[in-house]
Amino acid sequence: MLPLPGSPAASWAMYKARIAAVFKGADPRVCVAFWLFGLINNVLYVIILSAALDLVGPSVPKGVVLLCDVIPSFLMKLCAPYFIHAIPYPVRIILMSILSALGMLLIALTPVYTDGGTTTTKMVGVVLASLSSGAGELSFLGLTHYYGPFSLAAWGSGTGGAGLIGAGAYSLATTALGLSSKNTIFTSAFLPIVMLASFFVFLPRTPLARRVAREQAGSSSVDEDQGNLHPDAEDMGAAEEEGLLQQSGASRNSKSVDRTPQSRTATFLQNLRRSRSLFFPYMLPLLLVYIAEYTINQGVSPTLLFPLATSPFHHYRAFYPTYNAIYQSGVFISRSSTPFVRIHNLYLPSFLQCINLWVLIMQALFDFIPTVWIVFAIIFWEGLLGGAVYVNTFAEISDHVAKEEREFSLGAVTVSDSGGVCIAGFVGMALEVGLCGWQVRHGKGWCKQI
Repeated sequence: MLPLPGSPAASWAMYKARIAAVFKGADPRVCVAFWLFGLINNVLYVIILSAALDLVGPSVPKGVVLLCDVIPSFLMKLCAPYFIHAIPYPVRIILMSILSALGMLLIALTPVYTDGGTTTTKMVGVVLASLSSGAGELSFLGLTHYYGPFSLAAWGSGTGGAGLIGAGAYSLATTALGLSSKNTIFTSAFLPIVMLASFFVFLPRTPLARRVAREQAGSSSVDEDQGNLHPDAEDMGAAEEEGLLQQSGASRNSKSVDRTPQSRTATFLQNLRRSRSLFFPYMLPLLLVYIAEYTINQGVSPTLLFPLATSPFHHYRAFYPTYNAIYQSGVFISRSSTPFVRIHNLYLPSFLQCINLWVLIMQALFDFIPTVWIVFAIIFWEGLLGGAVYVNTFAEISDHVAKEEREFSLGAVTVSDSGGVCIAGFVGMALEVGLCGWQVRHGKGWCKQI
């Protein structure tokens, strides 16, 4: 019996049919693997920031942890696109997993802060984890070139989920479960095993090998299968596949790779020209949105306080983590949205994010918003805009950059988000001090009670 038009059963059937149409052709193994890549690559970054107070103690600015967690990743993304193609993907995954695990173990096994030396040792661990995260982002985004748009959507969703899961898991472990910060971070050192399993167990390897084979052969008919396994791809011999994987760093249009110094110099200069061509359409809007949103998160949010009697909180310390959770919720939703909604004008949400920054700075100065619930809505909107620019930037590259340049471009553009966070880290530290000082001078000293 068919459901009646307009009935709940009919609406549910139409919804399921629409979802099935959206995800038609998606390989579940590809989606699971890339979602886990995004989650694990970013969740350690979130855990480290969540543990900032426990890592350095009350006397050291928490911005130090942010900068140690971001600057190495930024430098990796700035330099690595020009040489990382020489390292096969399997080797990269193993090296990144080792770096992440070593970094978290170094943080966890260093004694509780008692002097500058132990803090320095922990920051070395943060740096190792940051280097791994930077290499991971540009590598996994480059890898989406071989697996199509569903892999990019899954990666974006995983990175969005990392914010919610990382902050939530750390809070749950250290409060409800009663684990120490040291034991929680030590446990997280084993998460890179999931990354290894995702690549070597879950991810189908034949699409990568097959596409590299076509590109190396100079074929103009690379099959746009959007990440599906092809029946004829299964016939490729294991030896051939492994050999091709060793060559899978970058898209090539020649049958052989010229390894002379002259050719390497020419390739480097060509990549520099490619980077310049990527700046205005892709890098700049991503840079702007990250500067604006992380300046909000690090410099403005700690000063967006309201009288406790008119808020849902009992302590001023509760405002900041709540803002962060709301922001991460928006990021997760928008980074998971590309199968349903695409944004092609990347500058529009970037400029809207800058307006958010201006509005919230004005609120910190002049206190014109009547209730914290409106600020909650703005923070959620901030997360939606930031996540949307991130995932749609790489979706636009996948759609509009030539196939032979796409893998490099996906990796090179990642420098913008880390660069934006670095700039915002320095700006935010000064801005927080300035805004808090302004509030104290005008009789509102709540920021000193956090």
